[in-house]
Amino acid sequence: MNMLRPLILALAVIAVPAWADVSRDDAAAAAQRLTSGRVLAVDKAESAGRAVWRVKVVTPQGEVRVILIDVATGKAL
Repeated sequence: MNMLRPLILALAVIAVPAWADVSRDDAAAAAQRLTSGRVLAVDKAESAGRAVWRVKVVTPQGEVRVILIDVATGKAL
């Protein structure tokens, strides 16, 4: 049993990396940085088969934009 413990722990870390998912707040902050706007709403959605945060912002010019942030990477699509 003692020999299995390190293997089980290693598999648990590989299977569910805690750093993989971008939080709702991180997605909102990323969209805000991209647009210099004010965040109106953040919802989880799917785009092209991948999980995304759909962030609705209003720009300083008054334009409403939707920014898609990849849940896994935190990058705008």
